[in-house]
Amino acid sequence: MIELEGVCRGYGAGPPALQDVTLRLARGETLAVVGPSGSGKSTLINLLAGLDRPDAGTVTVDGIRVDSLSEAASARYRRSRVGLVFQFFNLLDDLTVTDNVTLPATLAGMARTTARRRAAELLERLGINRLAQSYPGRLSGGERQRVGVARALINRPALLLADEPTGALDSAAAADVRGLFADLHAEDQTIVLVTHDLTLAGTLATHTVKLLDGRTVAPEVTE
Repeated sequence: MIELEGVCRGYGAGPPALQDVTLRLARGETLAVVGPSGSGKSTLINLLAGLDRPDAGTVTVDGIRVDSLSEAASARYRRSRVGLVFQFFNLLDDLTVTDNVTLPATLAGMARTTARRRAAELLERLGINRLAQSYPGRLSGGERQRVGVARALINRPALLLADEPTGALDSAAAADVRGLFADLHAEDQTIVLVTHDLTLAGTLATHTVKLLDGRTVAPEVTE
């Protein structure tokens, strides 16, 4: 499902953000990427999402050479193959929960009625269907993160990328979101998590990779 081969990425004159990173992940597995701030975790997510390109090496996701896509093709790839979950939710405050969730589907050309039906299914599945017409500013952190997950899943992505999904949550909401990701993993959703949450990594991931100064250190299987 995911193959990175000899990936390097640098910015300016400083040390590379990633240095000779090689990893593979099968469909239905969950990879946790851990490491200190500045170790290259977010760069890795950006490369998998097609938001950035490596200086060397190859990035292949679901049979697609992501590193060789044009900007337009990268945007189509993200809409059709990738769901993104962010630490600070990135919801639009002037849109309702339903409209936030359906936005990626609308951009991908899904019919409005189909998108709203799919959003309703996801909100019910995630236990927040009662909030469909609410606005993000009136939601708790845990509720906003569930909306973010619903938005990421609206186009049935092959790959779910989550950048610190519990990082902005209190302990109770973080535990709730851990349970949600465990459910997604049990349903064979392929997931890559960037996280400082060792409980999330330890209980959910089939594989854990630690990044330090842009290099992988002691990858380990946790199941």
